[in-house]
Order: sequence, then structure tokens, then C-alpha cells
Amino acid sequence: MPRSVVLVVEDDAAIRRGIVDTLRYAGFDPLECDNGRAAVELALESEIDLVLLDIMLPELDGFSVLARLRRTHPTLPVIMVTARGAEEDRVRGLTDGADDYVVKPFSAKELLARVEAVLRRSPQRTQDVSRLRVDSRTIDLERREVRWPDGATRQLTEREVAILRYLAVSRDRAVDRKELLHHVWGLNPKGIQTRTVDMHIARLREKLGDDPAEPRIILTVRGKGYMLAGAVQDETP
Repeated sequence: MPRSVVLVVEDDAAIRRGIVDTLRYAGFDPLECDNGRAAVELALESEIDLVLLDIMLPELDGFSVLARLRRTHPTLPVIMVTARGAEEDRVRGLTDGADDYVVKPFSAKELLARVEAVLRRSPQRTQDVSRLRVDSRTIDLERREVRWPDGATRQLTEREVAILRYLAVSRDRAVDRKELLHHVWGLNPKGIQTRTVDMHIARLREKLGDDPAEPRIILTVRGKGYMLAGAVQDETP
């Protein structure tokens, strides 16, 4: 089984070294950097399973890094590292889309427990899903397009691809709107009243040629949310 890659973003060299050593000893494959701008670049260039992100960083602070990661990697798990007593930082991090936080100083045992818990519930491991097929249509998530046998295509947005990827890993259950808001949009859904998920699903169905009256690709499960139909096959090479 491949080792999970964890990006450690921390400008204090001693703390960063301790985290990296802890992760490596526990069987993870850590990457490290000491400033926010480098963290964004590394996330774009590398296959990363989780980010441990300090807030106080040079060049770009942790909140700015989180915002950029949520635009480019909406399902990438992020754990914020905050100072003791900085409750407003923890609240802001979760509101902005962090999956969890850990407070300095922390023990190796607590850190590993939080990393493992976030990875267990994360959809990021589905990023290798690159192609789906239903009936005669091919849904190419890498190229962000739907193809029909006659050569006709429809382009998908990054958000639409992220929705399909998340539904693909959760295909054995219905995914509710709040879960999609959290993992695809990177939002804390608590207290949010919005129709944005339904609007995106409606547009996605239209692009997929999925009849909204009797959908056969993205099903609506009353009172629960959305899920991919069993007819949708993963054809990732």
C-alpha cells in the first residue's frame, strides 16, 4: 500500500523537524516547506494526501494558503496548526474550510490521531478516478469533458469534476448537501442556507444529458442527498 504523503508547512525549523520525524516514523511520507508561497507551489506540483498548515507563515499566512488550496484542490484535507488560546483562529480556519486543527504545543500521539482521522474520512484518495462511463457517454475527468459516440463533447468546470469525483468515491451511499459544501466547496456548512449545490447538480445533469425528471446518472435520494447510479462505471485506466 502506498504511503500517504503529508505536506508540513511550518516556519519554525525545530517544530517542523519534530513533525516530519513523527510522521515518517509512523509510516507517512512527509514533505516540508517553511513559507506559504512555497506551500501553494508544492501542492500544485506534487501528489499530496494531506496538509499540516501553520497559520503564522512568511510570504503568505496560513489562511491565504488555505484559500488558494480550496480553489485549486477543493477536496485536499487540511489540518490547521494554531497557537494555544487562539480560538478565533480555530473558528476562522474551520469556517474557511479546514478539516481540523491541532493546538500548539501538541503531542505526537494527538497529531497522528488527527491526521489518521482526517485521512479516513477524506475523499482526496479518489483523485486517481479519471474516467467514468454510462451508456454511450464517456466522462473524462482529466480532460473535464463529456464525450458522445458521435464525437460531440461538453466541457465541465473544475467544480463539476470535483462533485463527480466525490460522488464516485461515495457511490455506495447518498451524499448530503452539507457534506458536498464542506468537501467540494471547502465551506463550513453550519448555518448556511444555500441552493448552490442543487444548482450545480442541475447544470451538471444538463451537461451529462441526464433527464432531471428521471435521472439515470446522478440520483436524488429523498431526504438524504445525491449519489451516482449503479450504471455509472469507473473506467480509470
